[in-house]
Amino acid sequence: MDFTLNDEQLMFAETARTLLGDTCTPDHWHKMMEQGAGFDAARWAQIVENGFTLLLLPEAAGGMGLTELDLALIAIEAGYVALPEPLAESAGVGAPLLASLAPDHPVLADPAAIIAVAPAINPVVANADVAAAILIEKDGRAYLVTPDQVTLTPAETIDPFRRLFRIEWDASKAEDLGPADWTLALDRASLFAAAQGLGLAQRAVDLAVAYAKDRMQFGKPIGSYQAVKHHLASAQTAIEFARPVVLAAAAEIGHADVHSRARVSEAKIVALEAAEKAARASIQVHGAMGYSWEVDVHLFLKRALALKAAWGTPAFHRSRIATRIFTQPLGADQTFARENEHA
Repeated sequence: MDFTLNDEQLMFAETARTLLGDTCTPDHWHKMMEQGAGFDAARWAQIVENGFTLLLLPEAAGGMGLTELDLALIAIEAGYVALPEPLAESAGVGAPLLASLAPDHPVLADPAAIIAVAPAINPVVANADVAAAILIEKDGRAYLVTPDQVTLTPAETIDPFRRLFRIEWDASKAEDLGPADWTLALDRASLFAAAQGLGLAQRAVDLAVAYAKDRMQFGKPIGSYQAVKHHLASAQTAIEFARPVVLAAAAEIGHADVHSRARVSEAKIVALEAAEKAARASIQVHGAMGYSWEVDVHLFLKRALALKAAWGTPAFHRSRIATRIFTQPLGADQTFARENEHA
């Protein structure tokens, strides 16, 4: 199996890295926090202009018809800058779910429209206040509502840029789109959370490395001390072990079987554990000031913890991995086995 990324995928990733790196900097975060904002319309317009919201939409719905792997690469870059806007959840989960149910729906005609998702597994929904539409799961069906048709109550959140809401709604006033593949939606959401985790983890390490080079103690940079090196090397190792798991999950997700689901769950667990480990190590390297609002590492830890709890807890995802382990053959020859071929 060839896991080599093609030129088009690398180009999209590089475009996302440049765009998000230029428009989502610490200065932008600080300005948004001062204003109490959780969404930057100008930055979202640039994301839309570059076509990132259309990646997973089929061509029949006006999209590019690309794969989860393509969007996962962009989600990594979104994680690296702790992007406040819900690119992964709207473009990666909401839009393709709506397209699978109603490819001609008017909401899909606007590439800037944010589609929030409220699955049964999540007690709250993120970014519902800026959404053009919200897809709600009930008894396996999908219902579409607009924010003005529901009551949104803000919920407590650890992440200042990931606004959460509880929804009160009336199914009789919502648009019933019929039975939906909520398992695939959960897989996609978990995968893109994992991809963001890789970006979060790498940025936390990079911030710590930069600080360790400049911070002097006893006449030399603290990065020269073995204890600091060990902390950061351990965090980087966790990232490198998680990266192929995430990319393999992105490549396999389309099979929609017990193997691909277990791979997605493993990716979410290991990537967000790596993100938490890296952020905590970075805070420790920064010392006491690492716990202050002046140092941006706290944003990466908070986002990692928020994503870790969303779209299924670690216990839920461990249970999916256990299902694969206890119901399917194990061994080196089963690494890339498929459920329908090796039942």
